[in-house]
Amino acid sequence: MSGDLPLSINIKEPRWDQSTFMGRAQHFFMVTDPRNVLLSSEVLDEAKSIVEDYRNGIVKPGLTEDQLWRAKYVYDSAFHPDTGEKMLLIGRMSAQVPMNMTITGCMLTFYRTTPAVVFWQWVNQSFNAIVNYTNRSGDAPITVNQLGAAYVSATTGAVVTALGLKSLTKHLPAIMGRFVPFAAVAAANCINIPFMRQRELKYGIPVTDEEGNRLGESASAAQQAIAQVVVSRIGMAVPAMAIPPVIMNALEKKAFMKRFPVLNAPVQVGLVGLCLVFATPLCCALFPQKSSMKLSSLEPELQESIRQSSPHTTTVYFNKGL
Repeated sequence: MSGDLPLSINIKEPRWDQSTFMGRAQHFFMVTDPRNVLLSSEVLDEAKSIVEDYRNGIVKPGLTEDQLWRAKYVYDSAFHPDTGEKMLLIGRMSAQVPMNMTITGCMLTFYRTTPAVVFWQWVNQSFNAIVNYTNRSGDAPITVNQLGAAYVSATTGAVVTALGLKSLTKHLPAIMGRFVPFAAVAAANCINIPFMRQRELKYGIPVTDEEGNRLGESASAAQQAIAQVVVSRIGMAVPAMAIPPVIMNALEKKAFMKRFPVLNAPVQVGLVGLCLVFATPLCCALFPQKSSMKLSSLEPELQESIRQSSPHTTTVYFNKGL
C-alpha cells in the first residue's frame, strides 16, 4: 500500500467501532498501553506530524495504513484531544498502570499505621490531581486557585475517610482493614474529579454535531461526562484494590511469606499491576469517549441556539474526558 494510501481513512475516530464495548476496549488497550510512556519526544513529534499532515491531505511517501493508525494512537496517547498540547508524562493514560500499581500496591501494603495511611493517601491524591487536570474535557483553562481547592478537598476527603474507616475496622476481622484504602479512593474520586473539573460544571464543555462542528458549551453535558468518569475511575480501582487483599491475606499465612516479609510489597505491587493492565482499558471502555446526549436534555437557551443554527440536529456529542 506504499505511496497510494487513500485520504478517506477517518483518523478523527478510533480504528474500532465505538458503539460496542469490545470496540471501545480494543481502542483503550492501545491508548493505555504502558509501553507508550517509554516513547521519546522525537517519536511523539513524528507521530504528531504524520497525523496532522494526513488530516491536511499530505501523505508521507511509503506510509501504510497500519503505520498511520500506529501514529494516530501514539499521538492520542500523548496529546490532549481538545487543546492539542502535549500532556504531562505521568498524567497520560499510558502511565496509569505503572503509576497506579506502585501507589496502590503501597497503599494496600502500608495501611496499618496512621502516618502511612495519611502519606499514601496524599501521594495518591497528588497523582490523581495531575491525571484529572491532564485529562480534563474541553479547552478552557483552569486557575491555580481552582486546582488548589480541588487538590486540598480531595486529599482531605480521602484521608478523613481512610482514618475514619480505619478506626471503625479495629474490632473487625483483619481482612476488613485491607479494604479501607479502596473506600478512601472511591470517596476521593467523587470529590476530586468534580472539583478538578468545576470550571466545566460552571461554564460547560464544547458540544458538537455528528460531523464535529462546534455548537456551543453545555454544563449539562459536563455533568454527564464527569459522572461517567467517576464511575469508570471507581471501576478501575475495584479489581486492583479488592482482589490483591484477599490473595495477600491468604499468602501472609504461608511459611515462605513469614520467612521473607520483605516480599510483601513487591508481591502486592505485582498483583495490583496485573489487575490494572486489564481493569484500566476495560473500565475506560464502559462509556464512549465521544459521548452523546439528546438535544432536549441541554439547557433551554442552548437548545434554542442549536435549533436556529443547526435545525436538523437532535443529538449532540462531546469528549467526556478520562
